[in-house]
Amino acid sequence: MSDGAKYEQLVRDFCDAWADGDHDKVVDYFTADGVYHNIPVDPMVGHEAIRMMIEGFTAGLKVKVFRIDNILSNGPMVVTERVDIFEKEDGGEIELPVLGIFEFEGDKIAKWREYFDLNQFMSQMG
Repeated sequence: MSDGAKYEQLVRDFCDAWADGDHDKVVDYFTADGVYHNIPVDPMVGHEAIRMMIEGFTAGLKVKVFRIDNILSNGPMVVTERVDIFEKEDGGEIELPVLGIFEFEGDKIAKWREYFDLNQFMSQMG
């Protein structure tokens, strides 16, 4: 397996892990000093801060799928064009187009940047 294919598979596995609802499993994909940056808000550094961000962002939601529409890699950097689909407590859905950039150190995510329209997300929250 080429390096690019290896990192792409790690990203696919990471995206699939979100639907399990196990935030510890998701956080474990990061290096100890990993950075998760939802570009509309401040970056989170380290496992505890990342876990808090995930729990806050997904409160009242269940991740159905992070659907990867396009993926490309250049060594340990992977770019995804996705639609993240969440189920709300009332049964409705939120669909959020996202551009994600992942940078790896070894088999762990060192930096993850997400570009999306926060207003689009908030307007669907109701």
